[in-house]
Amino acid sequence: MLLKFKRNKHQQHLAQLPKLPQALTDIHTLHTPSDFRTELLKSIANATQRIYLVALYLDYDEAGREILNALYQAKQLRPKLEIGILVDWHRAQRGRIGDSATNTNADWYCLMEKQNQKQVSIPIYGVPVNTREALGVLHLKGFILDETVIYSGANINNLYLHQHKKYRYDRYQLITNPVLAETMTAYIKKNLLTSDAVQRLDRDNLPKRLDIKNETRQLRFNLRRSGYQFCDNASNHELAVTPLVGLGKQSVLNATINHLMSCADQQLTLCTPYFNLTAQLMRNIISLLRQGKQVEIIVGDKTANDFFIPEEQPFKIIGALPYLYEINLRHFIRRLQRYNDSGHLIVRIWKDGNNSFHLKGIWIDNKWQLITGNNFNPRAWRLDLENAILIHDPKQELREQWCKELECIRTNTTVVGNYLELQSIQQYPRKARKFIRRLRRIRLDKLISRIL
Repeated sequence: MLLKFKRNKHQQHLAQLPKLPQALTDIHTLHTPSDFRTELLKSIANATQRIYLVALYLDYDEAGREILNALYQAKQLRPKLEIGILVDWHRAQRGRIGDSATNTNADWYCLMEKQNQKQVSIPIYGVPVNTREALGVLHLKGFILDETVIYSGANINNLYLHQHKKYRYDRYQLITNPVLAETMTAYIKKNLLTSDAVQRLDRDNLPKRLDIKNETRQLRFNLRRSGYQFCDNASNHELAVTPLVGLGKQSVLNATINHLMSCADQQLTLCTPYFNLTAQLMRNIISLLRQGKQVEIIVGDKTANDFFIPEEQPFKIIGALPYLYEINLRHFIRRLQRYNDSGHLIVRIWKDGNNSFHLKGIWIDNKWQLITGNNFNPRAWRLDLENAILIHDPKQELREQWCKELECIRTNTTVVGNYLELQSIQQYPRKARKFIRRLRRIRLDKLISRIL
C-alpha cells in the first residue's frame, strides 16, 4: 500500500507538469557529431530572426572558428538578425584543466570583435554562476535558431563537432516548436542578460572575479528562484514537451528527475559519462530493481572519459577522476551483482578507440524521455545551472526514433557480466594508484566527487 501511494505521488508530479504540445514531424534525432556540426552550420546560415547559442564553452580551435565565422557571416548578410552567445565566465578565461591560461577563449573573442566591429558585432557573454568555477558553472544547453531548438550536451570545439579524427559522442535533438524556442529565449533575456554579473567577454579590461562578487551572488540567488515561464496548453494524452531549468538541490529539475525515475513500470535506461550518481538516484535505482523492474545503465569507459590521461603521458591530478568513477561503478555492480546475474540490471561500457563519451539522458517505458546536459552527479545536483527538455509520448509515436537512437548508442558498448571484469585499484598505473590511495586515506576522494 505504501509503495502504491509513493508511486501515485510520483505519477501525479509528472501529470501536473506544464506541457507544450509538440508536432510529431518536428522532432528529429541526429546520431553523429558530424551530422550535428552540419545541421548547426546549416541552421545558422538559414536563420532569419534569432540565434542564441548557450554552452559551457566555445573553444578557440578550427570548429570554434568555423561556428563563429558562420555567425559573423550570417549577421553581415542579415543585419537585423538577433544573435547572442552565452558561455561560462570562468571557463572562458582559462585553458582546459591542467593547461596554461595563455591565449584563452576570451582573448580570442576580444580579437574577433575588434576585427569585425566596423561591419557587425556579435556579443559573447560570460555568465558567472558562482564566484569560483569549482562552486558552480553555466551548464545550460540548447541552441535556439528561429523556432527550432537544437538540444545537445555538446559544447563547441573540435572534439564535439568531429573536426578531425577524434570525436566526443553526445546526443543531438532538433525540436521545432515556436513556444519552446520563445520560452528558452525569454529565460535567457530575463534571468541572465539583465544581470550586472553577466559581462561581455569580447571586451578589453574585463572586471576581476572579486569586482563582481556581490553581483554574482545576487545572480545565483535569483537563479535559484527562477524557471521557464509558459502557458500549460497540452494534455497528458498527446505528444508534449516540458522545458526544465534549475539550480540547487531543491530545483524543479532535480525533483522531476527523481519522480521520473520512480515512475518506471517496466524499464529505465540511464546514460551518463561519469558514474558518480547522487545518493537519491542510487536509491531510486535500487528500489526499481527490488520491484523486479529492469534498469539499464550506459556509461563511458574510463579511457573514454575526457579527463583520461594515457599512461605514457605525464600524470596530472585531474587524471585520477576516470579511475575514481570506475571504482564507483565497480562497487555499485558488486553490491547489486545478484540483479546483474538475473538480468534486471544491465551495465554497458562504451568505448570506441580513443574517442570520448559525453552522453546523458533517461528513457522510461518508451513513454518518457529526458534530454539534458545534466550528469546526474552531486555537482549537477547542487552547484551548476542545469536544464533539460522532458518529452512525454503517451501514444509511443516516437518509439521507433527512440529505439534507433538507443541502438546507435549501444553499438560500441560491452555488457559487464561481473564486477570482476572491471579493474581494481591494484591494476591501475602506479602513479594513479598511489595518488588514489593517498586521497582515500584522507577522505578527499568524496570531496573531489562532489565538485568535479
